[in-house]
Amino acid sequence: MLKPTVLAAALLLAGCASMAPGYQAPALPVPAAYPADAMADPAATAGRRAAAVDWREHFADPRLQQLIAQALQNNRDLRLAALRVQEARAAYGIQRAERFPVVGVGADASRARVPASLSTTGRAMVGSQYQVALGVNAWEIDFWGRVQSLQDAALQSYLASDAARRALTLSLVAQVADGYLLLRELDERLVLARRSIATRAESLRIFTRRFEVGSTSRLDLAQVQTLSTQARALGAQLEQQRAAQAHALAQLVGGPVDLTPAATPLDDGAVLQPLDAGLPSALLADRPDILAAEHRLRAANANIGAARAAFFPRIALTTNAGVANAQLDALFEGASRAWTFAPSISLPIFDGGARRNSLDLAEVRRDLAVADYEKTVQAAFRDVADALSARQWLAEQVRIGTEGLAAQAERARLATLRYDHGAAAFLEVLDAQRDLLAAEQSLVTTRRALLSARIGLYAALGGGAQHVDAAAAP
Repeated sequence: MLKPTVLAAALLLAGCASMAPGYQAPALPVPAAYPADAMADPAATAGRRAAAVDWREHFADPRLQQLIAQALQNNRDLRLAALRVQEARAAYGIQRAERFPVVGVGADASRARVPASLSTTGRAMVGSQYQVALGVNAWEIDFWGRVQSLQDAALQSYLASDAARRALTLSLVAQVADGYLLLRELDERLVLARRSIATRAESLRIFTRRFEVGSTSRLDLAQVQTLSTQARALGAQLEQQRAAQAHALAQLVGGPVDLTPAATPLDDGAVLQPLDAGLPSALLADRPDILAAEHRLRAANANIGAARAAFFPRIALTTNAGVANAQLDALFEGASRAWTFAPSISLPIFDGGARRNSLDLAEVRRDLAVADYEKTVQAAFRDVADALSARQWLAEQVRIGTEGLAAQAERARLATLRYDHGAAAFLEVLDAQRDLLAAEQSLVTTRRALLSARIGLYAALGGGAQHVDAAAAP
């Protein structure tokens, strides 16, 4: 058996400290608070922390909840991300195993004949040898922490891949919700367009009859035909947009879905969970993409330790203990014990600058990881600031658009009355009805944009991050 003192000494040497530089998180490359204009809305500080709000709470529409659940189960990008996590976990397991000796057992037997011309006795000889041994082959004793640094880097890469999976999960939830709202917007705009098509078709029928009996001019008929054509063109355009959006949403969900038009208008209360924007520093813990960037930075930092350790000698141990004998039936007798202990040390004297360049490469990659981390934090800060501003000003646009639509409806009504009483040309009615349809379409689009801004804020703040399981370190 292996000598206990030999193993104890080897394991003690293997537990030396890493030569990686001490990790220090970069300073936040953003202000300590969001812009004042983004925080002017009282709603910016109301409600709960977004990371604690599960998407099932935030999105009340049952149909939307079903689509999100189906996307989380079937989306191919999310499936690839989960497989990459498993890949990184296996790679970490392989690297972790390098810290421990590979103990193996071996047995061999040999029988050889030595001719008389080569024998020291002048006679031909036949000899046998039998051996059974338990041993360790070329196990690196991690005196300088090289293997430990590589293990730390592999662990951080695994954690980064898992954080990236969680970031993709939150992004997918937001994409499905936004895609669903866009589909609902197109449904509602189509209802308005079809209503206008039907109304203008009836107007065209009436004016055609009036023209036939000579009670209206050809110009008025042409103007009514123009209104009808514009409404039909808008309807065809919206039909095409809806079909494309339905295809995109089906691909995002990852399977067949029921996307028939809803029977009711878009509910502005579908996304109304109040959210507290908090401070930019909270994003460091709430946004998985920032956590992924930090883990990549830690991995790059650990690789510097491995590159530094390469400048020092590599110490390896080969040892085995067992029994050996020329007679098989005496193999396990006390006098047959055999062992070898063969430590080795190696250090390249000249490598053409490979180790120096490896260290330079590790340091540059660390600097790249720092820049990537800072860029990710800055992008997250802007996402939140943009979403806060959009939520505030789009709400104002909805209020203005509602007032404008009421004014346009009254204008169209009055223009029609004036024309019926001969006080105005039909061109005035034409302009009023055209502007009314545009105002109706615009208000629906603005209402949907406001809901999209709320979804964007939820995603930008790491919405639901606490409810997405993080993989435990192996």
